[in-house]
Amino acid sequence: MSASTSAPAGRRLPAWATSFGTQIVIGLVAGVLIGLIARSMPDAADGNPNWLVGTITTIGSSYVALLTVAVIPLVFTAIVSSIANLRQVANAARLAAQTLLWFAITALIAVVIGIVVGLLVQPGANTTVDAATAAAPKSSGSWWAFLTGLVPQNFLALGAKTTVTDSGAATTSLSFNVLQLLVIAIAIGIAALKVGEKAKPFLDFNAALLAIVQKVLWWIIRLAPIGTAALIAKAVATYGWDALGQLGWFTVAVYVGLALVFFVVYPILIRVHGLSVRRFFSGVWPATQLAFVSRSSIGTLPLTERVTERNLGVPREYASFAVPLGATTKMDGCAAIYPAIAAIFVAQFYGLDLTLTDYLLIVVVAVIGSAATAGTTGATVMLTLTLSTLGLPLAGVGLLLAVEPIVDMGRTAVNVTGQALVPTIVAKRENILDEDLYNAERNGDPFADEDVEPAAPVEAREAVHA
Repeated sequence: MSASTSAPAGRRLPAWATSFGTQIVIGLVAGVLIGLIARSMPDAADGNPNWLVGTITTIGSSYVALLTVAVIPLVFTAIVSSIANLRQVANAARLAAQTLLWFAITALIAVVIGIVVGLLVQPGANTTVDAATAAAPKSSGSWWAFLTGLVPQNFLALGAKTTVTDSGAATTSLSFNVLQLLVIAIAIGIAALKVGEKAKPFLDFNAALLAIVQKVLWWIIRLAPIGTAALIAKAVATYGWDALGQLGWFTVAVYVGLALVFFVVYPILIRVHGLSVRRFFSGVWPATQLAFVSRSSIGTLPLTERVTERNLGVPREYASFAVPLGATTKMDGCAAIYPAIAAIFVAQFYGLDLTLTDYLLIVVVAVIGSAATAGTTGATVMLTLTLSTLGLPLAGVGLLLAVEPIVDMGRTAVNVTGQALVPTIVAKRENILDEDLYNAERNGDPFADEDVEPAAPVEAREAVHA
């Protein structure tokens, strides 16, 4: 018997108070209030941020770090398990092809919307930003860098970067490339299948490890309301809205494009496939909210995968493949809408005319180039890739840095929503979507394994629809 059923009836909290989604909303509201208080407080005597800003910064960054650390074991074990579970499914290759196709279709729609909005709003012609702020980025995207980046440098796809301060102190930070990790996991999963019976102990161990990782992730996700409050408070206290004075039209253009994709394109695609728009957004909303405040598709990946599986009814073996792939290559906000509008902004700012060929190049880069952002700061790298392809000044990237955090929140929310949308559409088209689970009432806890049954295995649902 669960704790909730054994507790006296008079002491039970109302359902809204225990709902994960409600707790996230409370965290958002509390974060805004805390951020306003922190912003009104004076800085410390030494010029550093005040103690409240320091506190919320530490809490927010620590929460994102916890999520990010969990990504490595989650992606590896989930991909290996998904390949093992899909070994008896005849349409596994078609699922992968359909996923990539719909990544491209939605990216195409998004980049066209970005171009149209950019041409209508004319953000570069309505700005007072100082050209002296322009500076070429330290790193830029390139097709060759993407291809070479696919080759793993070590077993865990980890990289180390050491920086030396003026005082001579050296600090080393670790990072990982999720796309390389996907390559490693796919290779090991396929190899395990080729080995056959001898690999069964490894696959059993991997399945057990996946279950353990998911349980730990559930504990981390339960801290999301606290992390949400700290992250949004940090955004309000640090960024404010001061920068919008010079780049207001650019920011408006980006958010108009994001809103059109989020509130028009996605609902149309959902309805065309015979699914409820309301149920989709209620299912994906926990991940969308966390993406907005964390500004990290990778950090949100564990929650995105779980809501796709638990709330939207996508089979686990397919979701554990499609969602991590989408987190690295499916970026309608960062890789389609934003670079399209930003490229138009840069061209207008420098008085350069774009031809029809240039606009077609923007479309091509957005549709097939988003994978070049994998494991990096997606929007900036994607923008430099677009500008270099068009021959526009890379120094234009520096013009937009003032509002980068503000637009990044919306971009990431759209990215993550699209990363859940495509697997849902593909599962529906392939008759493997658990529509009963998709249409079920949400219990507010996407990680509550004991309360919600996962989507039925692909092979079982194929037999039903045969």
